[in-house]
Amino acid sequence: MAPPQPETTQPANAAPEKAEHFFNVSDPTITVYKAPDAKGPVPAMIICPGGGYGTLAYRKEGVEIAGWLNSLGITGIVLKYRVPGDRDGAFQDVQRAMRLTRQHAAEWGILADKLGVMGFSAGGHLSARLSTNFDTAAYPSIDAADALSCRPDFVILVYPAYLEVKSKLAPELPITAQTPQTLIVHNADDHAFLPGSKIYDAALTAAGVPHQFLFYPTGGHGYGMRSDKAVKVWPTDAAAWLHKIGVI
Repeated sequence: MAPPQPETTQPANAAPEKAEHFFNVSDPTITVYKAPDAKGPVPAMIICPGGGYGTLAYRKEGVEIAGWLNSLGITGIVLKYRVPGDRDGAFQDVQRAMRLTRQHAAEWGILADKLGVMGFSAGGHLSARLSTNFDTAAYPSIDAADALSCRPDFVILVYPAYLEVKSKLAPELPITAQTPQTLIVHNADDHAFLPGSKIYDAALTAAGVPHQFLFYPTGGHGYGMRSDKAVKVWPTDAAAWLHKIGVI
């Protein structure tokens, strides 16, 4: 296994990566975009870009999202997980990223008990998998970081993919009452993946997990924060949810 390591820490307006996409990642990393002008430790979010587990939409669904989180006073941590075609490797990477962040929380000015995960499309599936399998050891322990919990404190899934199989909840997503509080963002014209969000929402309800489903009429798929459709307001609505649950 090649576990992710911290790559750099800097503000989102000085991004280390100019590429829109990454197509082959064998050495996963995390890049920390610290909330500017923080007077003390702040909440943080691991960000999982999408790309069908074949590529990573690193800028649109990673660096730009970190910039939005920074505007809310939240540190954004972009995960460059293994692709293509390595779902189990990606799952190892997101578990390791959560543990490394908790290990470095004091150093990076992060509140270790306000650490969330959010993902887009395939990254949404990866975030859901983490939030429903945080007590499953995905890899052998490497160092002291792996004694720490990888359970996120809150979860945001933006147009998540692969949440259902044959109109049922995907078997690798065992939702229980211990699943963290969750926000789902989806829109009616994402026909391929909307059914999975509806099934996931229903499963959260059945398990008694606090959650909210932000549903919009238009937006398509893969827009990040670049849409001019009805879904363009999702960042404002997501910020309201983060305020409601006490993150900001």
